Amino acid sequence: MTVRTARRPRAVAPWVRTRLRAAPGAAVALAVLVAVTAFLAAALPLAVDRYGDAGLRRAMEVAGPGRTTVQLYTSHANVIVPQETREAELRRDAARGPYDRILAQAGRALPLDTDQSSYGVRTTRRLEVPDPWLSRPDGVSPQFHLVAQNGLAGHSRLRAGRLPKAPDDVTAATTAVEAAVSSDTARKLNIEVGSVLHVPGVERAPLTVRVTGVVEPRAPREAYWSTTPVLRGPHLTTRPDDPSRNRFWVGALLLPPDAGPALLGTGGVPERYWMLAPEASALHGHDLPELKSAVASLEAGPLLRRAGTAASSTLLAETSLDDVFGEYAGLRAAIGPVVSVAAFGTGTVAAVVLLMAGSLAAGRRRAELTLLRARGASLRGLTGRLLAETAVVTVPAAALGLAAARLTVPGARLPYAVAAAGAVALLACAALPLRAVAAHRAVRVHAARDDIASARPSRRRTVAELTLLALAVGAVVTLRTRGAGDGGAASGDELVSLAPVLVGVIAALVLVRLHPLPLRGLARPAARLRGVVGPLSLARAGRTPDSAVLPLLALLTALTTAAFGGSVLTGVADARDRAATVAVGADARVEGLRALPSELAGKVRRAPGVRDVTAVSVAYYSYPSDGRLTVPVAGVDPAGYAALTRHTGIGTFDAAELEASAAPGSGALPALASPAVADRYGTRPFPVRLDTGGSITVRIVAVRERTPVLAGQEFLLVDRSGLPGDSARPTALLVTGDRPDAGALREAAGGAARVQLRTERLAGFVDSPLQSGAERVYIAAVAAGAGYAVLALLLTLLRAAPERAALLARLRTMGLTRAQGRRLLVLESLPQALLAAAGGILTAWAAVRLLSPGIDLTTIAVSASSSPAGRAALRTDPVSLVVPALAVVALTVGISAAQAWWSGRRGSVRELRAGDAR
Repeated sequence: MTVRTARRPRAVAPWVRTRLRAAPGAAVALAVLVAVTAFLAAALPLAVDRYGDAGLRRAMEVAGPGRTTVQLYTSHANVIVPQETREAELRRDAARGPYDRILAQAGRALPLDTDQSSYGVRTTRRLEVPDPWLSRPDGVSPQFHLVAQNGLAGHSRLRAGRLPKAPDDVTAATTAVEAAVSSDTARKLNIEVGSVLHVPGVERAPLTVRVTGVVEPRAPREAYWSTTPVLRGPHLTTRPDDPSRNRFWVGALLLPPDAGPALLGTGGVPERYWMLAPEASALHGHDLPELKSAVASLEAGPLLRRAGTAASSTLLAETSLDDVFGEYAGLRAAIGPVVSVAAFGTGTVAAVVLLMAGSLAAGRRRAELTLLRARGASLRGLTGRLLAETAVVTVPAAALGLAAARLTVPGARLPYAVAAAGAVALLACAALPLRAVAAHRAVRVHAARDDIASARPSRRRTVAELTLLALAVGAVVTLRTRGAGDGGAASGDELVSLAPVLVGVIAALVLVRLHPLPLRGLARPAARLRGVVGPLSLARAGRTPDSAVLPLLALLTALTTAAFGGSVLTGVADARDRAATVAVGADARVEGLRALPSELAGKVRRAPGVRDVTAVSVAYYSYPSDGRLTVPVAGVDPAGYAALTRHTGIGTFDAAELEASAAPGSGALPALASPAVADRYGTRPFPVRLDTGGSITVRIVAVRERTPVLAGQEFLLVDRSGLPGDSARPTALLVTGDRPDAGALREAAGGAARVQLRTERLAGFVDSPLQSGAERVYIAAVAAGAGYAVLALLLTLLRAAPERAALLARLRTMGLTRAQGRRLLVLESLPQALLAAAGGILTAWAAVRLLSPGIDLTTIAVSASSSPAGRAALRTDPVSLVVPALAVVALTVGISAAQAWWSGRRGSVRELRAGDAR
């Protein structure tokens, strides 16, 4: 006998499809909310990776190939090697043979640009060439490097002549070789095709170098030419022991790669070298630990040993790439925690909004879910069905948001973005089921009141609030004592970055507990007033639903994050402006190495945008009485310079203190000094020998931390009229005005002086994509947080809309006018809005005050660990405090008034029907 098992009867209509068809608008709204939230959550890590990579590449570009290229070279110091061996080592094959192996070994750990990497032979000492026809600015013979580097034909264009060729058998005794020069070298040193230079030899006749060609670099700023910049063009320099500071040219002669042994006949001490240029486009900020390890291995580790096996046992390495990576890591470590504050704040507000959306859906369906539980629906089955109907909407929406983020911010790592979008989908799926489980754990026929008047905080809630309080206190104490980026390790400390959010959370919990008390206290006096609107609005405001903690949390967190972000951005802008002013000393600066032409001040004064010009003479290497330490001495016109200090706000003083006539008969000039100089020499008169040859006696009468013309820690300021002879001639002009014209100033200065503008220096402080990208992410995060706060406010009012509409309908049957109805809704919502606004202002102010000692904005402002203007501290921005709070109040009043107006237009019939769900 066959026994048939009873099959489970098929549902008449699937649950998920029925629910989506019953409320399509709510499903679409939830999908849009989840898609936008997933897009923002996924875009954040992608954007951080993108601006991090751009910042690293920009750091490499700013540092230049001279610092980023890894230079390997052989050293024969204190090593006796036979001449034949040295000649063999300097031949082309001896340098080319190890090159491919070194490139392959290093390229596995550090991405290398094989096109810009190079090898060859070079002199390590400059060689003075006495030929009289060469350019001599101050009568000093130029000096040259002799370089035999590979790939000259592929990295240059021939402008004149031909490329040099090496003789058949080059040795140390070779007396003549050919060379090429760059077009810049040829122009500045009067070299042309056919010129012959005589490089001094060692115990032999000079090495004759015939110039056969003039070349133009194809990419002069790339590593091939710029690792050793003298290859692409000469530069002027002076000898350290020359008191006259006579200038002379330093250039390079480009020999063929096979001419290396000929350099042994000179005093240039030649060596083989290999230049390894990193591929900047292949570097990523998130690979920084591996990159630093690779550079360390190349400098003094396994990679250097392997390269030494391929090239020479005396191989050494030199690079500043590790310093570049370290500077970038420091900047990123300083920026990371500040950006994390905005990310955590916005994430908190977004999470609250998703929870509020689930709570709103659970509240609207409370009667339905209560009925299902009363008819026997299990808690597990009800939770599963709610989870299924939510997942059908949220998972595709989150995937759509992730795809949109990937298309908007391409080229970055994907796992973090997927995790962020997945977290959004998980929270959105769980919000409705969790709220339903909490509300319908016990089977009830009628739901109990959920306002604060009847609800009492449970022990679990008290424990949770105390835990959050302990976390907030710990985060604030940690941030104040250790700092946001201490040692570069705090960038991953989520607790520290959560400190402003935790402060907002604690404030929200405290306000929710306390705010009914003053409202209930005001309700009794208001009851004696004429009219019903005031007492009724206060009574209803004092019975705020217990779930109001979520919207208040969202508003306070958003206001705290916005105020914190505004304070950060304002502090960064002020620090940059101050640093630019201190670095330049005025709105513009025109300065020369020597005394400026007498007519230059008049030309500068006539330039557009110039209001005033202050002439200053600076002697940077002046020796006070002890004769051991130099102190910069600036001669100024007291009246004009005092006005300049008031304009810039740097080291203001009274002009009468500095005038030479202020100390008649004493023979000592009154001087203004820095604290270090004042501590060293006191107030007694002491002599100072100027680097221009004159001598003066000064007496310190005033002390200032800084002064516009000199940015260092040590300086002396005296009346220029008291300086002897040529020492009084101006060497710098400090210009004030409304945006002086840079082009006009440079045209007036010509080649006699260098022009600096405060606006250009200010623009240079935001040159890093790491800074600008972080600022854009911060602004976007704060804006998104504000948007979610507005949405939280709308959801709060939307949840109360049916109940408010029914109340107005009933009150209108009792004679309440439409104007009174509008006032009732506005006054009912106004206490909570004012509470959120006042609480937001106080919370944000407290957060900034508590956290400011632990946050240093210097690195974010000027891309360096120190600023000319000193430490950039976090300060409260009043606009960021007040404006968002007022916007919350205005928005709340506007929405309440609009709701009252709309309820009046719809009429009262529907709200007065008996039995309708509210």
